[in-house]
Amino acid sequence: MNMNFNQIAMIQKLKEEMSHFQKRHPKFPAFLNAISKEALQEGTIIEITVTTLEGKNYCSNLKLSSDDLELIEVLKNMRGK
Repeated sequence: MNMNFNQIAMIQKLKEEMSHFQKRHPKFPAFLNAISKEALQEGTIIEITVTTLEGKNYCSNLKLSSDDLELIEVLKNMRGK
């Protein structure tokens, strides 16, 4: 796979932004690490709730499939862990 300069720059920018995110929210990567080791399996339901400053709530969930778990493994391998 050949990458052009813009793609390499975008990956570097993503890496930097992820580092800043981890510094701002240090408990969140630890949470993701814990669930990736203990809770992610086919059939697991992930629910996400977002509450705006005005108090409006958005909620969604998904049930993990084997394809989802493959994507998660790819993403974990991209991190190098």
